[in-house]
Amino acid sequence: MEKDVTISEQMKHRIAIIGLGYVGLPLARLFLEHGHIVYGIDVDHRKIQALLAKQSYLSDFTNKEIRKMFAGDRFHVSDSFSLASQADAIIICVPTPLDQNRKPDLTYVRGAVKHALPHLRRGQLVVLESSTYPGTTEEELQPMLESAGFTVGHDIYLAYSPERIDPGAQRSPMQDIPKVLGGVSERCRTFAEQVYGSVFSRVVPVSSPRVAEFTKLLENCQRLVNISFMNELAIMSEKMNINLWEAIDAASTKPYGFTPYYPGPGIGGHCIPVDPLYLSWKAKQYGIDLQFIDIAHRINEQMPEYVVHRVRQQLSAKKALKDSSVFVIGVTYKKDVNDLRESTALPIVEGLLKLGVKVSYHDPYIPTLTLGERKLEGSDLTRRNLQQHDAALILTDHSHIPYESVASSARLVIDTRNATKNVADRRNIVLI
Repeated sequence: MEKDVTISEQMKHRIAIIGLGYVGLPLARLFLEHGHIVYGIDVDHRKIQALLAKQSYLSDFTNKEIRKMFAGDRFHVSDSFSLASQADAIIICVPTPLDQNRKPDLTYVRGAVKHALPHLRRGQLVVLESSTYPGTTEEELQPMLESAGFTVGHDIYLAYSPERIDPGAQRSPMQDIPKVLGGVSERCRTFAEQVYGSVFSRVVPVSSPRVAEFTKLLENCQRLVNISFMNELAIMSEKMNINLWEAIDAASTKPYGFTPYYPGPGIGGHCIPVDPLYLSWKAKQYGIDLQFIDIAHRINEQMPEYVVHRVRQQLSAKKALKDSSVFVIGVTYKKDVNDLRESTALPIVEGLLKLGVKVSYHDPYIPTLTLGERKLEGSDLTRRNLQQHDAALILTDHSHIPYESVASSARLVIDTRNATKNVADRRNIVLI
């Protein structure tokens, strides 16, 4: 039997982060800001080349901020997993999408562990941050580590800590967002607490990885259900000639018992439309159908079609669809990011094109848009471009769009985000 290792009490750690996307890169910056050494690993060679050239590929980072990360020679990046051998802790931040059957796809997680295994050594901590179903850490990662001869909790340590990144939002510094974590054993949890406690203001330990995994899904399931409910009410409110946005603002004045959620063209991104389906899939293994999630998912899936229907109503009231044109404003899944994952703007644009409507778009974060075999080039947001189209369709409410100018220039504004709420003259504005 191998001798039990002692968890290091050193103040500074060597951290390997696998996956340098919207989760991994901000986490790398946080550890660097607190004096740790960080090894960044990503199989996407383009990301590594961009980082080595001190160029940002994320909307949340400027080139100056990337250069700052490399200052002090404590940030090392590569597409080689051999860097993992130099780390005290390996944190996995890779995508967990859905497969073509809308079931959990752990290909990237398994691939990250598989490629890291030959470089792991005794005494290291492995943490999964990717959103996933309860049981993944113990049912998937632990057997892989033990197949390589390690004993989890004895000579290698394993934990789960869900990411809580909110791309594009500036609500609070990353280190002030409480860090939930659960270890496979008490020693695993203690090691993870030590690592994350060195950079986060508050660490929230829970009894197991399953609880930590469930915590992330619980957060996103709540948002899916509530936003989908608002979307369903938006459809009803249009029939009743009620401004739902106004009603939400009024209800929000109640000092207790009401939390505002808002409708839109559908929920996109890598979390809210995906994570609940992970939980629904896992629940079915226990013979349970999570009906709220299933209903909310169906409503969310219907929203792009509903938006296309409403736009079609507005356009066809004036001319034939084949002679109509729409200027789309914003195509990313949420404001102030350059992320198109699960963006509902894409099926909406495709739906309009299938109707024969001519579509142009403007998004400061997306210069070109690929829809199947069709490629659209972004257009400048000018008065002339707006005036040349029959309607401006706001799908993403980016912060720096001059909505007053949009409303004064466009013949018709169809607003799915209430981005024009502060526009004084609303005669040509239709809310969806």
